[in-house]
Amino acid sequence: MNGEVISIWIKRSHGGVMDAVREADAVAGRGLAGNADQGRSRQVTIIDEAAWREACAETGVDVDPSRRRANLMVRGIALAETRGKLLRLGACLIRILGETRPCEQMEDAQAGLRHALGSGWRAGVFGEIVEGGSIRVGDPVELL
Repeated sequence: MNGEVISIWIKRSHGGVMDAVREADAVAGRGLAGNADQGRSRQVTIIDEAAWREACAETGVDVDPSRRRANLMVRGIALAETRGKLLRLGACLIRILGETRPCEQMEDAQAGLRHALGSGWRAGVFGEIVEGGSIRVGDPVELL
C-alpha cells in the first residue's frame, strides 16, 4: 500500500499554534525537531486524509485539518488497525503504537467533530520514530 505525505505541522508549545511546514526532521527516539512533544511514546501523530474528510462530512463542515493538531497528514494509506506496524515516510521509519483519541479541542473546532472522529481510527495514530530522517510534503508513504 503506497501513499504520500500531504501536510506537515510543528507544534511549538503544548496547546500552541500548529505551524505548517514543507519539511521536518524526524529524530529517532525523540520526535520532530522543534515540536513540543519529545521523547515519549507519542513522538509523532498522523492522520489519514480520507478519514478526516469522512469525519468532517458527518459534521457538515469542512474543518481545516491543522485543527486536529496532528503532525502529519497522509493520503492513500488507511491507518485503521495498524497498531504495531511500521510506516515509512520519506527517509523516516515510524512504529505505530496506537490510535489517537480525539479530545475536547475537537469539539471546540466544530460541534460534533469529536464524536465523528471517535469511530474507526479516524482521529489518527501515534508512534515512535525508529529511524530518523527528513520528511517532506510529497514524500512517499508505505505501510510495511
